[in-house]
Amino acid sequence: MTTFADLNISAALLNALDEAGLKFPTPIQERAFSIIMSGQDVCGIAQTGTGKTLAYLLPCIRQLVYSKDRFPKMLVLVPTRELALQVAETAKMLCSYNSLVVTAVYGGVNMKPQAEALLNGTDIIIATPGRLYDLILTGALKTKMIKKFIIDEVDEMLEQGFRPQLNNIMDVLPAKRQNLMFSATLTEDVEHLINIYFDRPHRIEAAPAGTPLENIDQRIYALPNFNTKVNLLQLLLSGQEDMSGTMVFVASKRLADQVYEALSEHYTGRIGIIHGNKDQNHRLNTVQRFKNGEINILIATDIVARGIDIAGVSHVVNFDLPEVPEHYIHRIGRTGRADRKGIAISFVTEKEQEQLAEIELLMKYTVPQLELPEALVLSTLLTEDEIPKVIVKEVQIKRSTPTNTGAAFHEKKAKNTKVNHKISHKEKMMAKYGKKKTRGKKR
Repeated sequence: MTTFADLNISAALLNALDEAGLKFPTPIQERAFSIIMSGQDVCGIAQTGTGKTLAYLLPCIRQLVYSKDRFPKMLVLVPTRELALQVAETAKMLCSYNSLVVTAVYGGVNMKPQAEALLNGTDIIIATPGRLYDLILTGALKTKMIKKFIIDEVDEMLEQGFRPQLNNIMDVLPAKRQNLMFSATLTEDVEHLINIYFDRPHRIEAAPAGTPLENIDQRIYALPNFNTKVNLLQLLLSGQEDMSGTMVFVASKRLADQVYEALSEHYTGRIGIIHGNKDQNHRLNTVQRFKNGEINILIATDIVARGIDIAGVSHVVNFDLPEVPEHYIHRIGRTGRADRKGIAISFVTEKEQEQLAEIELLMKYTVPQLELPEALVLSTLLTEDEIPKVIVKEVQIKRSTPTNTGAAFHEKKAKNTKVNHKISHKEKMMAKYGKKKTRGKKR
């Protein structure tokens, strides 16, 4: 079996890998190393959990040389703040025995400290697209020395609408550079980006998207509604099975709050929540607490379904199935990492059967359905969203049009037949006094 020592890796990198307990490269790490070292552009199609972060960091850092000007020479773009911090953490681990400086920049926090860090000098920058472009516009980031440009999770980046920022960033980078792109799926948008900016990239494919990881035991339960899902989740969490690190994925921020509210009173101090409406510090602290084992239940939206490497996730629970089939693969990939065994459990209602069929078609695998536990309470209480909406169709009454229509003329009413005429003073006096009344003789 190939070890990292068999690759053309410097002593500083080997020491860092040894200290982290990493001895053997994954297939994509082994295959990508020599190709990236050759200077070719690379397009890597890698399923989550295959170790693609090290696959591009190792050869790129191996080729970086210390420079006094301290302009960044390597740029890594990622779609989320959480992933930016994780990649930066891995890069700093690899650079622990050399003098290379790693800086992470991302939105949701004050930009000034990040700008100051870049002005002080850095060798490797890990960034989200929006914040990076803002720093370029303010002049805090100089891109003229960038030699290695990596886009990680590019399909997710395009899905989130970062195409304009990606185009703008690549337009200001030096023309002479090596481009590396890693994606879980090869969509038309990804292909379009490759055709414009890449120079005959070498394609590396490891565990194609849609392939279920062999070390993940997948199961589904057919359930009628939200409250029964909550009951089953509570039953599983309190059961015999060791759910020491459980990630619960839900479809929306609102549902995440509802699940958290339903469970928090039973698992006080053991449960956390993370979604797009939570501020940056809350999100980072919650992920860190989950990594440290301070909490063992994490309720999340798909914001942490991609790229986040959390050791010790024993179970992934899909409280709701995702709308995009590929997101299911990313979710369950949070467990069963680094050759560990993992369990993925999905709760499926009748409305979600179509989504399940699309997921199974993508994976070319039928997920086994388990019998419901005898102790499970089947709730008949429906949430507001589950109550069937009675739609009353508004009936438009069509007015009939008369067939024989004549001129729009009619006789006046009696009160409207009067003819105005002038009334003399004499007539007014007769009407008032019953006799003629004169004004008097003229003098």
